[in-house]
Amino acid sequence: MDPEHVLASGRTRSRRSRSSHCEIADELRSRIRSGELRPGQRMPTQAKLADEFGVDRGAVRQALRILRSEHLLTGASKGSPATVAAQPGCTSSAAGPAASPQPTVVGLTPRVAAAFAVPHVAIDALCLTSVSLTLAVGEPLRLIHAGRLKPAKIDVRVLLPSDDIELAFPTPVATDDGGLLRRRWLAQRNAQGMVLRQNLLALRTTHGIGVQVSFRAVPFTPPVKLYLLNGTEALLAYYTLARQEREIEHEHLELYDADGVRSMLFAFERRAGRRDSVFVEQSRLWFDALWETISSDLVLAS
Repeated sequence: MDPEHVLASGRTRSRRSRSSHCEIADELRSRIRSGELRPGQRMPTQAKLADEFGVDRGAVRQALRILRSEHLLTGASKGSPATVAAQPGCTSSAAGPAASPQPTVVGLTPRVAAAFAVPHVAIDALCLTSVSLTLAVGEPLRLIHAGRLKPAKIDVRVLLPSDDIELAFPTPVATDDGGLLRRRWLAQRNAQGMVLRQNLLALRTTHGIGVQVSFRAVPFTPPVKLYLLNGTEALLAYYTLARQEREIEHEHLELYDADGVRSMLFAFERRAGRRDSVFVEQSRLWFDALWETISSDLVLAS
């Protein structure tokens, strides 16, 4: 072979390696954020990654260094691949029968952040208010503004109780005055919904992302909260009622209510086996049926 051709080929490979290590890091980062590579999972060897991406090992090593600097990888040693680091605020992201439930905000936040790693983000939620979802969306918004997440489209649908019904909870222990509780719940429902919508719609202007946020009302008080992420995960938590004492509008009330942000969240994922796959699919069908049948237009007013 012509030595000049060999030298030229070497320069081409060198340029390719230098230009591709960031692309490799982006792809591996996306796999980590989406859950394809899970916390505690050992990474493929450098040889396998080099073969997959068609580059030399130098480009792979550079990409892995980037991910280690972002604290996405840990435990690397000579001759041993690194492992995916635990997600901040999440002790376990496993799904399936062996997965441990977590308080809603603790379990929901890293999963919502991972859901934003795909080009088309689709999130559906059924809840009493959108407090937990609004809190969870804060992390991917931060990552988008930092340039670490780049979705092209975001669709969010939220089902909330109608203001035309009598809520099952929160409700006063004594039936003399539920008006205070209703006004407080309605103000919270509307305020949190508007914050969620405004924060997401702002991405249209700041990042050119296509965003659609829709709210509809259901004619019942949800006994559970449900989150569906990109059609691949279903997260379920029960609203567990307890007797509480609160001061509302300078009045002391005893009431029955649930602490939604601390409700234990159970995770189901399509890839975790047939049990989870069926649950995710049936949850999606149930949500779509509510959205398309008995729900009604919801206007959030301040």
